[in-house]
Amino acid sequence: MAEDQSPELFAGVELGGTKCVCLLASGPADIRARETVPTTTPAETLGALRARLEQWAPGFAALGIASFGPLDLDPASPGWGRIAATPKPGWRGIDVAGTLGAALGVPVAFDTDVNGAALAEIEWGAGRGLTDFAYVTVGTGIGVGLIVGGRPTRGFGHCELGHLRVPRLPGDAWPGACPYHRDCVEGLAAGGAIARRAGVAAAADLPDDHSVWDGVVHALAQLCHALVCAAAPCRIAIGGGIVAGRPFLLPRIEATLIESLAGYVTLPAGGPYVVAPELGELAGPLGAIALARAASPPAGVHESPSSRR
Repeated sequence: MAEDQSPELFAGVELGGTKCVCLLASGPADIRARETVPTTTPAETLGALRARLEQWAPGFAALGIASFGPLDLDPASPGWGRIAATPKPGWRGIDVAGTLGAALGVPVAFDTDVNGAALAEIEWGAGRGLTDFAYVTVGTGIGVGLIVGGRPTRGFGHCELGHLRVPRLPGDAWPGACPYHRDCVEGLAAGGAIARRAGVAAAADLPDDHSVWDGVVHALAQLCHALVCAAAPCRIAIGGGIVAGRPFLLPRIEATLIESLAGYVTLPAGGPYVVAPELGELAGPLGAIALARAASPPAGVHESPSSRR
């Protein structure tokens, strides 16, 4: 009898601030099921997600969870798998990994949504062939997935470069909109900050020639400057709703980055260096699949879910 050559399947959950996406897939070319669940209360949202995962079980080898943060990612911490100091009402301290992974009998991987998206872009998108890569998403907030040597950066926590304070444009004294840090990158260049500064309901209402984009370009270029000097990623992809609809932004950000580096650092040849993600809206859900793939032991190797933490 011929061996079954069907690809190994994985389950992935992208937990977002307004919606969650579940995938059953081996990769972008082989998505067997996709479900969307609104992000409401933890009990309602996680209950709906768990029900879908249980419907798919035991048809997948591992579960990947790519979540909004901040998160506790320390495998030695009793809070591993939980959401930390999020401003989202009701979600602080919620055990996401434990609630979704319980009783499934498969390895569970848990990381930030942006780290997952960065790994997905390395696997299937704009970071193919690279082991050092950064993925920046600019939307309601600003997140950075930073991959160094093929792995997300780790210390006592995960990357939070969206909250980096950066040099301001000369003469710019606007206080910023971040409730924690005021004029960090997120407080200057996220969607809410842009709308608030321009006095409009949403950043989408602004024309491309509005002066507010000068500050957005500057803040994001300074974020890229910090990434280059700290980790030297071989490429930076910038996506999210704010950037995706404004194709003029990426070339301006790269030009401002080069000007800011002032010849001290030379970016890799064969550019552009600052690029758009290739996976679009699937970067996040496929990030969860990439996490699950990395958590799954090689064929013939058996280990418990807890050993993957």
